[in-house]
Amino acid sequence: MAVTSAPIAAAGRQGQSWSHVIAFVVMVGFFAIAPLFIYPLFLMKALCFALFACAFNLLLGYVGLLSFGHALYFGWASYLSAYAAKAWGFPPEFAILTGAATAAVLGLIAGSIAIRRQGIYFAMITLALAQMMYFFAVQAPFTGGEDGIQSVPRGWLFGLFDLRDQMTMYIAVLTIFLACFLLIYRIINSPFGEVLKAIRENEQRAISLGYKTDRYKLMAFVLSATFAGVAGATKAIVFQLASLTDVDWPMSGEVVLMALVGGLGTVFGPVAGAFIVVAMQNYLAQVGQWVLVIQGIIFVLCVLLFRRGVVGELAHYLRIRL
Repeated sequence: MAVTSAPIAAAGRQGQSWSHVIAFVVMVGFFAIAPLFIYPLFLMKALCFALFACAFNLLLGYVGLLSFGHALYFGWASYLSAYAAKAWGFPPEFAILTGAATAAVLGLIAGSIAIRRQGIYFAMITLALAQMMYFFAVQAPFTGGEDGIQSVPRGWLFGLFDLRDQMTMYIAVLTIFLACFLLIYRIINSPFGEVLKAIRENEQRAISLGYKTDRYKLMAFVLSATFAGVAGATKAIVFQLASLTDVDWPMSGEVVLMALVGGLGTVFGPVAGAFIVVAMQNYLAQVGQWVLVIQGIIFVLCVLLFRRGVVGELAHYLRIRL
């Protein structure tokens, strides 16, 4: 039986790889021509949130840990990146690395506390920690309070590329997104990623096989926080602003919505979900607070009718894995 099933499994993996390659080429092709007919600033915002959603999906979609506090890493990376660029005069690459390092440290601290619990208790701990840091952001002098950190200089990337030019900034953001996307893809398809999936499916069985699951969950938590930090830091440089909006709890809710709409546990789902949610916010801005109502309706419809998300349902219909 094992001899018979091995070629079938290998063929399945090869087919999955080819579907991922084709989907990735299509995605890159879309991003390459998109600035010709879509406003680059909108695309950059969508790419930042797409990376944020991919980071969140790494934790929930592949480990099964629901965090209600991912705005903590996104927002504080935004603050530290903006402050490093404006007050310390860091070039954009070091400012973004500062934000990512901040998110990694916060993720290590929060993860060490949160992974001691499971389910709703884990989610509530992450929310409580995020809200605690939100109130600290309100009071801290360097964050600017309700005004935030404004007029953040974009600077010169590696001293060669002037990020004040919109297309140069777009290429830089796209490069950061694609590099992080491929790194996340490598993580979830590595032996480490297979252990994470095993923990998601049956943690007790993974423990019985000798894996120290808490250690793996903490590593996944820190990685997810770090990628979320890269997204937040990049967004601060793009919009030259870091504000309380980035660290408040609705931001944590938005990334959950992005992942669910696109498709949890899929590689490309969070990217599609992020673009859908950002497009709604952008093109429905004139309806004011009704945007939240519309988002809520879409969320309910996805839960009831499209449980696999947009990309998940499409992949299921085409009998492929995305």
